[in-house]
Amino acid sequence: MALPVVFVHGVPEDATLWDGVREHITDRETRALNLPGFGTPIPSDFSATKEAYLAWLVRELENVPKPFDLVGHDWGGILVDRVVFTRPDLMHTFASDTISVSSGKYEWHDLAKVWQTPGAGEAFMQANAARPVAERAARLVAAGMTPEYASHVAHPDPVRDDCILRLYRSAPNVSAEWKSEAVPAVPGLFIGGATDPYGSHAASRAFAQSLGMQTHTFEGVGHWWMLHEPARAAEVLRAFWGAAEG
Repeated sequence: MALPVVFVHGVPEDATLWDGVREHITDRETRALNLPGFGTPIPSDFSATKEAYLAWLVRELENVPKPFDLVGHDWGGILVDRVVFTRPDLMHTFASDTISVSSGKYEWHDLAKVWQTPGAGEAFMQANAARPVAERAARLVAAGMTPEYASHVAHPDPVRDDCILRLYRSAPNVSAEWKSEAVPAVPGLFIGGATDPYGSHAASRAFAQSLGMQTHTFEGVGHWWMLHEPARAAEVLRAFWGAAEG
């Protein structure tokens, strides 16, 4: 019997990021989680730090019937990777496009550094919120997002923006703090776009291979490979899961 699948999105998306991929996975139960603050309210005591999001994800996964396969993108991938190295009992396999963060050598991209800087981060968010939705969407498309999804996430959302700032400011040294050279205790897949501008695809792939993980590269696409190649992404994931199940 095919195992269920749990998907975790990143910044600035929400759970709908995975809709296209999920539509092509008809033989399994799938669910996509919404990180607190990304299309969902947050509890009054939620700090929106990397530790808070990690604890939240662990709690969510503890309530998922096991075994299941886990897939993460961007910050969702960073959190998935950390769960793999600290609570491998929670999943059957994992797939991620951010495994290089666990290498201890990852350096944040320029936009992340702006968000991590007090004052500059707030100024960026305020200026961005003041732009017309069409202009914000166009900027996301220029970064590699599909026009349809860019229109979805381009709406102003002060809760999301605040969570982004708090999350990134909790993690300037996340690569060193969450470093792990251990071979994952469950089968892993590094999956990503060759032209991803927010990380080194080649370095991520090399690190994944050093850990004994499988890898797959989508040529000609970048950070949002699941939006550009949903059918192919589903095919790659299903092949990986099938091999892991024997």
